[in-house]
Amino acid sequence: MAIHHLKTGKPEGERSQDDAKVRASVEAALADIEARGDAAVRELAAKFDGYTPESFRLSDDQIQALIARVAPRDLDDIRFAQTQVRRFAEAQRASMQDIEIETLPGVILGHRNIPVQSVGCYVPGGKFPMVASAHMSVLTAAVAGVPRIIAATPPFKGEPNPAVIAAMQMAGAHEIYVLGGIQAVGAMALGTETIAPVDMLVGPGNAFVAEAKRQLYGRVGIDLFAGPTETMVIADDTVDAELCATDLLGQAEHGYNSPACLITNSRKLAEETLAEIERLLAILPTAETAAASWRDYGDVILCDTHDEMLQVANDMAYEHVQVMTDRDNWYLEQMHSYGALFLGPRTNVANGDKVIGTNHTLPTKKAGRYTGGLWVGKFLKTHSYQRVTTDKAAATIGAYGSRLCLLEGFVGHAEQCNIRVRRYGGQNVAYGEAAE
Repeated sequence: MAIHHLKTGKPEGERSQDDAKVRASVEAALADIEARGDAAVRELAAKFDGYTPESFRLSDDQIQALIARVAPRDLDDIRFAQTQVRRFAEAQRASMQDIEIETLPGVILGHRNIPVQSVGCYVPGGKFPMVASAHMSVLTAAVAGVPRIIAATPPFKGEPNPAVIAAMQMAGAHEIYVLGGIQAVGAMALGTETIAPVDMLVGPGNAFVAEAKRQLYGRVGIDLFAGPTETMVIADDTVDAELCATDLLGQAEHGYNSPACLITNSRKLAEETLAEIERLLAILPTAETAAASWRDYGDVILCDTHDEMLQVANDMAYEHVQVMTDRDNWYLEQMHSYGALFLGPRTNVANGDKVIGTNHTLPTKKAGRYTGGLWVGKFLKTHSYQRVTTDKAAATIGAYGSRLCLLEGFVGHAEQCNIRVRRYGGQNVAYGEAAE
């Protein structure tokens, strides 16, 4: 096996030190919000966003005034994107059926898919106004039937971003707050004097938002543990360096710590992509951010075979995986750990981020090994129920249950079964015997 790292990012130890600093900051901020509520939220908003309006929640009049500032073409584009997201989410919802079966005569088992009752959707927007995140979280929750959806987004250049607010409103948010970072996530999860707490938090965010969600998990549900965006390009010599470099830098511009990785079996493509990245960084308007990410978190991995490329890709379990090879469907069948796949040179991660209809809130930091991304099913809880409809079934199950409880030493449990045997068994069932 020959796997060569032609370029690597900063060592794992340095990345862990960064994570520890974030953890401590978030812990202190959440404790302050829990202790002092709105006062703490207001102080954090002033400190981090320089924004302290009379109320962080927008009124209906304020929402309509902001929507009126959005250009008609932009509103049409938002509607188009939301139509695609809604169409896919509705198809996913339709695939989730309530079930009820009779496992034995008189024994009915079933489950119901019930929406989470309140959800807080975080929509990033301090650096880039993430209009698309409103579709992904708010609209998907609405399709799931969540009865209370609140949305929070930071101010952009000192005021609410009209396009983000329009997207939230059009997607179905019931309450909209102009509030960012730890203070938004903490307020929605813990509750304050003016914000009723939610049952679940969803949506992407920076390292501080991701860490806040991690620390709040258990207090509330979350969609997934998400860190900085990750992108991987798996390519062979069927594509060129310009395509690979563009796809890598297109995600590296998210932040200063956004991993980007090329896996290829072509040394020529690897070397040409490295050169093309340097050329693009000289002209890309977001080059300051993208260059830092590429310097510290960029990787180029050269393999001999597609089997090796597959192994490396599954081990790294990146969030976005762009596959451009002579066997894209083979990767679709063989990949098992990732956030989302983008197959072939005609598609790209930006399509998935903004408009094509799949959800862009996806697992990072190898979480793709055990979870997929946000989808309509995340807002639904599958609850089971049981019903016994005949005396014979009650006595039969009761007899088995009694013996199995006593096998574990649970006498009280056994008596719950025994009383059913006594009441419903008649002459047909004695203790420790199952009715035929």
